[in-house]
Amino acid sequence: MSIRDKLSFSADDHQFMSRALFLAKKGIYTTAPNPNVGCVLVKDGTVVGEGWHEKAGKAHAEINALKQAGKKAEGATAYVTLEPCCHQGKTPPCTDALIKAKVKRVVAAMIDPHAKVAGKGLKQLKSAGILVEQGLLEEQAKELNLGFIKRMQKRLPYVRCKLAMSLDGRTAMASGESKWITSAAAREDVQRLRAKSSAILTGVGTVLADDPSMTVRLDNIDSQPIRVVVDTNLSMPTNAKMLKEPGQTVLMTCSADEYAAQALKDAGADIHMMPYCNTSVDLKSVLQQLNDMHINDVLLETGATLSGAMLQAGLIDELIIYVAPVLMGNDARGLFALPGLESMQDKIKLEITDQRIVGKDIRITAKVKQH
Repeated sequence: MSIRDKLSFSADDHQFMSRALFLAKKGIYTTAPNPNVGCVLVKDGTVVGEGWHEKAGKAHAEINALKQAGKKAEGATAYVTLEPCCHQGKTPPCTDALIKAKVKRVVAAMIDPHAKVAGKGLKQLKSAGILVEQGLLEEQAKELNLGFIKRMQKRLPYVRCKLAMSLDGRTAMASGESKWITSAAAREDVQRLRAKSSAILTGVGTVLADDPSMTVRLDNIDSQPIRVVVDTNLSMPTNAKMLKEPGQTVLMTCSADEYAAQALKDAGADIHMMPYCNTSVDLKSVLQQLNDMHINDVLLETGATLSGAMLQAGLIDELIIYVAPVLMGNDARGLFALPGLESMQDKIKLEITDQRIVGKDIRITAKVKQH
């Protein structure tokens, strides 16, 4: 197996892997809990087959590309964004199919972090006499599957925290009024964030204040993310909007109130008992539970208290902040509740990875630098 320097791959290699990455993105709303993967088969400089993983349980990207290529796959190069699988899951191993098709070369963007693969797929291909190379556009491939990678490596989902604020860092007026800080374009952008998340996480305080639906309202979206509410004392109203929406609503609680639990179950909620930590549900245990439910990506949509607690506990990976060109004043509510930050050395460091205009607003994406 060869891990080549980025500069040693040809311009054609980059072009075809870029195409594979483009194809992989077609599955961002449908493949969970599986990763997004694209594959391009090239022979004599011509694409003979393409495919992507369209939905969990269905054929993988390599199989779709091989099916399109047919006999032309023999002697071809396969560009695949993730190492081909070598174990029997819901579908047969892709390595077997590539070997049977007699491809000449396989270029993988990255190693599959799944314990049953993790380099074994590429070794199997090499043992069959196929030229194997890895590392082309690796960082771009990883960005496509941050949730899958984190869950495989750390047994925790990837958490994005979505926030909307004014230019002076306020999220709501002192009265709690917050609709709408940002433009319709920004709100539509949030719908796409929801759609590519496996779960939306919020606190019961947000439910009591806003009674949100927490649903994806986009055309051609067949399934809804799981709605997860941190509800330490089972304060959720049985007539909450989200309990009437299609899909699953899960309450994470420490309460032993059987009467309240049964009423909420009758209203449609699933209830999970969590460990107690200080004054509320243990937040890391919530994420561990979501990992056990095969949740790759979590979108945190909540108020300053829960988002601040998650941030200080080191449980947020990325912030997505929509900044509206308005000022809301000193008495309006702030972005995070972050008690205990008293000196500059206590500050939480971020790395801004993207800034762009969305409608009339600015969307800032920043990775949280974990200590």
